[in-house]
Amino acid sequence: MAEAHVLIFPLPVSAHVASMLKLAELLTLENLHITFLTTDTIHGRLTRFGDIQVLSKSYPTLHFKTLSDSYDEGDHPGFGDRIWDLISSTTLHAKPFLRDILLSHTPQIPKLSCVIQDGIFGSLSADVASEFNVSIPIIQFRTVSACCFWAYISATNLLHSQELPIRGDEDMDRIIKDIPGMENLLRCRDLPSFFRPDKKGNSTFESYVDRSRQSLAADAIIVNSFEDLEGPVLSQIRHHFPKVYTVGPLHHHLNTRKAESNKGEDIPKFKNAIFQVDGTCMTWLDAQPEGSVMYVSFGSSTIVKREDLMEIWHGLVNSKKRFLWVMRPDIVAGKQDDDRIPAEVEEGTKERGFIVEWAPQEEVLEHKAIGGFLTHSGWNSTLESVVAGVPMICWPYFADQQINSRFVSEVWKVGLDMKDVCDRDVVEKMVNDLMVHRREEFLNSAKAMATLAHKSVSPGGSSYSSFQDFIHYIKSGSRENN
Repeated sequence: MAEAHVLIFPLPVSAHVASMLKLAELLTLENLHITFLTTDTIHGRLTRFGDIQVLSKSYPTLHFKTLSDSYDEGDHPGFGDRIWDLISSTTLHAKPFLRDILLSHTPQIPKLSCVIQDGIFGSLSADVASEFNVSIPIIQFRTVSACCFWAYISATNLLHSQELPIRGDEDMDRIIKDIPGMENLLRCRDLPSFFRPDKKGNSTFESYVDRSRQSLAADAIIVNSFEDLEGPVLSQIRHHFPKVYTVGPLHHHLNTRKAESNKGEDIPKFKNAIFQVDGTCMTWLDAQPEGSVMYVSFGSSTIVKREDLMEIWHGLVNSKKRFLWVMRPDIVAGKQDDDRIPAEVEEGTKERGFIVEWAPQEEVLEHKAIGGFLTHSGWNSTLESVVAGVPMICWPYFADQQINSRFVSEVWKVGLDMKDVCDRDVVEKMVNDLMVHRREEFLNSAKAMATLAHKSVSPGGSSYSSFQDFIHYIKSGSRENN
């Protein structure tokens, strides 16, 4: 029987599920009993595209539970910037399930030891536990970067100092002076996208800031980052939270622990995907020269205007560089009958490009043919690129991506920031800067950061040690509760 039982509850969108499912795998390697809670829609996609049966067979103490999300797949709002609808819906449907699992256990499944919930849910699990007088540690997992989380936590002070709110387009290049650990680094445009007012002057700013403030009541915080990447920001966060566990980069940490625990025998690699992975791109990459391909992917949620897509496409073709582009079927906003690729672009793609609907990104980034990554700057993608030592061109879409791209270009010096710009000439110039003119500069920085990432999850490294401390925390609490 496993020593402890942990409930893991991510927001049911691809990026959040991906990182928290890797955490679930890490914890099962430590003989913990895990219940992974997600929605019917996400579980269905993981079953169809992600080999979830392989995962369940490999880890007998890992179990999946689902709850309704009241959406058909075709109307699922987890893509694009309709994410708040999903947060509200999931919160509503999760409460009865949380109540039941907090109050019950069976001889086969031990009593719940703690809850690891997505930080975006705020005090949801704590509120349910309090309502039913259940004393249990509530741990929040922050799927965004530490710098983004710290920006949310700092927002109230920025309001008091009148550095916020952002007053419109004319304000976007104003420098934010008073975030400790990030003084004078960020412009208004580099703050998380939810800080920005929309065209009607509204924003979801208060909702996200409030959820982050609720994190202050958590018993512990898990961050998918490492000390050498975000040390100054992590130091600031630790002033406000009793326990902060840095366990990233999670995907690399998991691979390291698997190799260590398995004594040379591979645990099957689980395809953590909610889209159909097209492996033909790997064969195409095998035929390309080393460092010659620009990998282009805007993640699982980005919605792109057709005219922006065409600008990027023209820029890639005009750069004369090879490219592998992940083109989700649902990536274009308002796609109608006018989505045919212009003839000259199509011809340029045939010569140097390869397009798939979804790619095995970790493997792609580790491939010797990849020389750069044009990315939306999602946190999982950023970490995967950092681990692979691949320089980035950042075109952020929403949430933490705006601040991540600033750190990529100005703090870590591993790429270029193209935020709030979509112009074929800029794309062409940045691709050539990254792949040719400043190639050595960016490669050296990227390889140095990759070395630090590997060190962090190796025995004695900061994330490796922090994870050991986290396991001790969970198991100690489990013994006290039983």
